[in-house]
Amino acid sequence: MHIELLKGHGSGNDFLLIDEISNNYTFSEEERANLARLLCNRETSLGADGILFVMESDHAEGRMRVFNTDGSEASMCGNGLRLVARYICELQGRTDAVIETMKADLKVSKRNEIYPDIHTYQVEISPVLFDLKALPLNLDKTDLLNEKIDELSDELRFSALAVPNPHLIALVEKEQLECGLQKQLSEKLNGPNDLCPDGVNVSFVKPLQEGVIYVRTFERGVGFTNACGTAMSASTLVTCLQGINEYESVVNVCNNGGKVQCVVHRNNGEYYIDLIGNATYLYQAAVEVDLQQKSFTMNSQIHLAEQPSYEKLQDDVQRFLAETI
Repeated sequence: MHIELLKGHGSGNDFLLIDEISNNYTFSEEERANLARLLCNRETSLGADGILFVMESDHAEGRMRVFNTDGSEASMCGNGLRLVARYICELQGRTDAVIETMKADLKVSKRNEIYPDIHTYQVEISPVLFDLKALPLNLDKTDLLNEKIDELSDELRFSALAVPNPHLIALVEKEQLECGLQKQLSEKLNGPNDLCPDGVNVSFVKPLQEGVIYVRTFERGVGFTNACGTAMSASTLVTCLQGINEYESVVNVCNNGGKVQCVVHRNNGEYYIDLIGNATYLYQAAVEVDLQQKSFTMNSQIHLAEQPSYEKLQDDVQRFLAETI
């Protein structure tokens, strides 16, 4: 099986993008899952946090499907959507588009550079659901905002929401970031358990300054990543709900892979978030895949020249985090 692909990242959250619009690919559901397990393996010459399949849509400019490294399908991926937004807009000569995702059709658009020489796109994060059944999170209540979960921690308070990926978010101090608590809780909630039987993304959030937060996320199906777009969006919303940040205002969200900007919109009790950040291409590659043998060979790899600009942003963010956390 010959496949051409593009590797890129949003906030250091890296993906392999496979274009099914321009190419004659037909994958079964089993093949999609197996391709993700094989090609995203970090021990191979590729490696990534997931695969973005870019497909035709019968009513939008394109369709995105996201498969995690373990072969599971994610309902949404904000960092990945920025890459798909750029790919679709450049493919079709547009500056804005609508992308079909599993749960919703989402607006995307090209934006002014978040940092010099960095391709920047804005994507819509919605719907936002607070009903615990949407995650699901099995507690004897309908929603959870800044409350303790006795089974998890005596000290932390959690908020739960789906955007539409499920997220459990805690505002923390430096000491809680530096201990192993997040890893312990995340592995518990993403293994066999009664609280979150389908697993959940777990984020620790530290407010840094007015309009600036830091978010670290353990992603369901992946583990710790440099950044998670839906987690950063959901975390920003939680800070607005708690009066730490303002609605309709830009919040700078730092992460281990760089930074994004989020704007939370509230309308008649409903919410959606604009996620603004980089869509950086790393290289183009062609691979020959043998799924039966669970192997592939790299036929070609053409590196692109976009990463150095992003590394300057990363360096600035890391200096800022060292000074403020």
